[in-house]
Amino acid sequence: MKSLEPNLDGRGLAVGIVSSRFNAPIVEKMAAACVAELTKHGVLASQIEHVRVPGALEIPLALQAMALSGRFQALIAIGAVIRGETFHFEVVSMESARAVMDVMLDTGVPIANGILTCDSDEQALARVLEKGSDCAKVAIEMARHLQTLTQHRDAP
Repeated sequence: MKSLEPNLDGRGLAVGIVSSRFNAPIVEKMAAACVAELTKHGVLASQIEHVRVPGALEIPLALQAMALSGRFQALIAIGAVIRGETFHFEVVSMESARAVMDVMLDTGVPIANGILTCDSDEQALARVLEKGSDCAKVAIEMARHLQTLTQHRDAP
């Protein structure tokens, strides 16, 4: 039986990050943890492009533009949607997640979804470092898996 094992070697990869400016104190900490983890695994800082957009609903469009550019082997979405008193939380949470998935499936570029959906700032702050690091590892692993799967598909 063949098995694809996790490969967290980020050397030679170009990774794009799209983060929202909304809930900036949370998002910036998560983005910093993500970049630190990417570089820890060999992604050069010069190969990381970080785009900041207004909010979580704008993240998918920027991801799509980056995916269609052909310059990135993986992308990362970073944001924080905090529950309020209206239905807006559900709309933003569900629609941003759906749109990120659509971009990934439509373009074939792996996207680590780090858009937190929490009930409070405290919940989000408790998750930022781990989630930022996890997104970096997911992006690298999926980029490597897709490279391997594509090579096997193209082989005679």
